[in-house]
Amino acid sequence: MLRALFAVIVVVFGAAAAATYFAMFIVHQNEQAIVLEFGKPVTIINEPGLYWKVPVVQTVEYFDKRILDLDTAPQEVTASDQKRIVVDAFARYRITNPLLFYQSVRDERQVRSRLGPIIESALRRVLGGSTFQDLVRDRREQLMKRIAQQVNEEGKEFGLEVVDVRIKRADLPEQNSKNIFDRMRAERQREAAEFRAEGTGAASRIKANADREVTIIKAEAMREGERTRGEGDAERNRIFAEAFGRDPDFFGFYRSMQAYEQGMKAGDTRMLLAPDSEFFKYFSNPLGNGSTGAQPNNGSTGAQPKR
Repeated sequence: MLRALFAVIVVVFGAAAAATYFAMFIVHQNEQAIVLEFGKPVTIINEPGLYWKVPVVQTVEYFDKRILDLDTAPQEVTASDQKRIVVDAFARYRITNPLLFYQSVRDERQVRSRLGPIIESALRRVLGGSTFQDLVRDRREQLMKRIAQQVNEEGKEFGLEVVDVRIKRADLPEQNSKNIFDRMRAERQREAAEFRAEGTGAASRIKANADREVTIIKAEAMREGERTRGEGDAERNRIFAEAFGRDPDFFGFYRSMQAYEQGMKAGDTRMLLAPDSEFFKYFSNPLGNGSTGAQPNNGSTGAQPKR
């Protein structure tokens, strides 16, 4: 009997514990909940804490109270200046009315399909009435606020509050970007060609000036060389004339020695001359006058080669 009673107590206690476990639920600080009874909402809970429900009969749906992100698909928008822009945007929202959200959207996974088209439509309306320059530079902040306001007005029917809408990227379409890139490249190539042409022209001018200066310098150098050479020849002739005037015999001897030096160099030197030729007169007579070379004893002034 005691064992049977103990078993009954254990079963009752276990059932009570299980009923208690399934009857209580916790709502955290970042959550809000709706208690449903056979699928119909009966209680909305916005404050965190420990709550109770009827097991099996009632269920609980939880919703996030934090600000959530929603990414939209990139879309192409035509601005008022007829420029096509690819816009990639995202929105931040939070659930303000869990009951309305549950009734219209049901769950957070369906937000994209319900709120995404609204965001895309607002983007097309607002950006379609603005220029490309307004979007990328001048009025971007104001345009984002207008888009967020329009999305927020339409999102209220889903129990949502759209906190912000932002554009992650606003670029020209790929084909337009390619055309712009090609145009920029052609422009840079044209500028490069102009720079090269200017450089080639400058190089030609510098080379022409340098060639002209070289020609002038060479001409001046040749003129100065010829003048110096002429002065040297004149000085040489003057010295020769002066030497000839002082001692004609010595001058003739000196000139003959120079002729011997130039005419009989080492190597293959061949000459065809008569032995009594005037060229060899100093070989037979040091005086070069055809005599036997005896010196006169009467004090004549016959010239002798000076050493």
